[in-house]
Amino acid sequence: MAAFLLGAVLLIVQPQIVPSRPAINSKAETSSQPVQRELLKKTSPKNDFKENIPSNGSCQQLPQTIIIGVRKGGTRALLEMLSLHPDIAAAESEVHFFDWEDHYRNGLQWYMNQMPFSYPHQITVEKTPAYFTSPKVPERVYSMNQSMRLLLILRDPSERVLSDYTQVFYNHMQKHKPYPSIEQFLVKDGELNVDYKAINRSLYYIHMQNWLKYFPLDHIHIVDGDKLIKDPFPEIEKVERFLKLSPQINASNFYFNKTKGFYCLRDSGRERCLHESKGRAHPQVDTWLLQKLHEYFHEPNKKFFELVGRTFDWH
Repeated sequence: MAAFLLGAVLLIVQPQIVPSRPAINSKAETSSQPVQRELLKKTSPKNDFKENIPSNGSCQQLPQTIIIGVRKGGTRALLEMLSLHPDIAAAESEVHFFDWEDHYRNGLQWYMNQMPFSYPHQITVEKTPAYFTSPKVPERVYSMNQSMRLLLILRDPSERVLSDYTQVFYNHMQKHKPYPSIEQFLVKDGELNVDYKAINRSLYYIHMQNWLKYFPLDHIHIVDGDKLIKDPFPEIEKVERFLKLSPQINASNFYFNKTKGFYCLRDSGRERCLHESKGRAHPQVDTWLLQKLHEYFHEPNKKFFELVGRTFDWH
């Protein structure tokens, strides 16, 4: 409630953040707490900036790392796995600060108030999958922190389209609302409907170009979502190295749950799995339609591989 009231006040008095011009070759390291304090003071009215510091020495910090997407790429799994590391403090819910105008107008103080309490040695992480495909977000993130370390998790574009549909389908079913079949979205006049929003979200190279206008490629780590599902430990090791974390997560933190059909987590003897909404079976799609999807994504995937200097095992 306190965070809500503070957000309401800031909505009235907080001036809109003016993005700075991009500096593509910025090599600065991750912002420290003093830098964050100065940034908050500059973007807040006099005496408006407040630090919430409990007696144990923890405080709320602006995130030094953001999982920017992609939707249905495995962002929740990545965040949960990364949370196994003792030096990670993760925001539990998707904040949507940079892509929702009513949230962004609240300012950085409001954004920080959505973060978990953490210690000075910890990295604060938030994830909002919609960031990757939102045109305004890269510049807004850059204006907050030019040295932000970004995590992007991607899956086979065709599989991501099916997962995208599946999520919306089940959301409607839970509300007892009818929802069209996937063919009604994917097919138009006998051809692949390339205007379907789920297909646009899978055109990774278009969205990646927008991020590379503001952040160098070495500030964006791409996690292979398909490999994370099949063998999560090697992918998490790479994330640890990218974030310059000490190697704390190991193979024993993961175990395959035969009932659920995917890997679950083991932390200090406590076992936990992702929510039942994860890993749902995709709808059955005709072979010819799947082939159409694969053919359509062939060239966009090739452009993406060239853009990032890396290939993925996609159709």
